[in-house]
Amino acid sequence: MNKKLKSNTKTKTNQKLNDKTSKKQTQKTDKKEIVLQPQPEFTAKSNKAIEDKILVKKSKIHGKGCFAKKKIRKGAYLGSYEGITVLDDNTYVLWVQQDHGGWHLIDGKNNLRYVNHSLTPNAEWDGNKLYSLRTIEEDEEITFHYGEDWEDHP
Repeated sequence: MNKKLKSNTKTKTNQKLNDKTSKKQTQKTDKKEIVLQPQPEFTAKSNKAIEDKILVKKSKIHGKGCFAKKKIRKGAYLGSYEGITVLDDNTYVLWVQQDHGGWHLIDGKNNLRYVNHSLTPNAEWDGNKLYSLRTIEEDEEITFHYGEDWEDHP
């Protein structure tokens, strides 16, 4: 299941991804430019913060899912989607729109990569940060709406 917010289009890479460079990297699409910014290597610190609130286990929706360990209040910060910036779309990529209109693709490396899709979500992304839309009950699966065209681009 793709966790992107917008569909991917045919792309042409202008510069290969190089984690050791600090140069701004871009990828052109039919509609937008995707800006790739160097990121520090992922560490397990973000999983530790998430583990206080979220448990990953088998989902009735699809594969694995994120579930509330305890009741979560409306508007609560659930965690940040962390990983490495990538050029290509894959199973756990979150597309985050930048202020300048480009896109930032994050290949998820922490447990939030298991948040599944729902037409009636209980969470939403603000950039790469996940917040609850309503009270989420203990052991309830945490979901968000992937976007209108996510099924067209698995």
